[in-house]
Amino acid sequence: MAFELPPLPYDYDALEPTIDKETMTFHHDKHHKAYTDKLNEAVEKDQSLQGKSIEEILGNISSAPAAVRNNGGGFWNHDFFWNTMKKGGGRPSGALKDAIDRDFGSLDKLKEEFNTKGAGQFGSGWAWLIADADGRLKVTSTPNQDNPLMDVVADRGTPLLGNDVWEHAYYLTYRNDRGAYLKAWWDVVDWDKVGERYAAVAG
Repeated sequence: MAFELPPLPYDYDALEPTIDKETMTFHHDKHHKAYTDKLNEAVEKDQSLQGKSIEEILGNISSAPAAVRNNGGGFWNHDFFWNTMKKGGGRPSGALKDAIDRDFGSLDKLKEEFNTKGAGQFGSGWAWLIADADGRLKVTSTPNQDNPLMDVVADRGTPLLGNDVWEHAYYLTYRNDRGAYLKAWWDVVDWDKVGERYAAVAG
């Protein structure tokens, strides 16, 4: 098997009450596992994809079958998502904080724009904070399991944080109130990790 389901970087109940144990268990053990298994099935059928990293595949996703786009995105997005969160996420600092203030005016303005994008994403998808090649920050969203690494999206860039707005990510706790989920989610954003990702882009 080319790709393996990455373990959660914390216990299933580590992010409660923002994300409950039952949601985390189903989300990781069922949904993420299914994306991983189906990605491997799709790659096994296409010799041109074998031996490539998931980032290489996503960067040229326009030439891949739909099953690779959907499941490859789901595989990468979820691993990124788990590693964007921790209990008591903290606040942005250093160069990341400066960039947020420069490009959005304040952290509150970033949150407002991000939540609006997430709430406005029709159907299933993701909201993202990305950095472009010059280190400028931008909020965007993608449908389904697309992400900003793909060569098919309108706004490409390096993802710094992303939130899953598929209903399976929040429905057990928040029911159909995506806005409440988006607002609560900031309590578990791992700003140290986001800062590391930004530093790798900004140099």
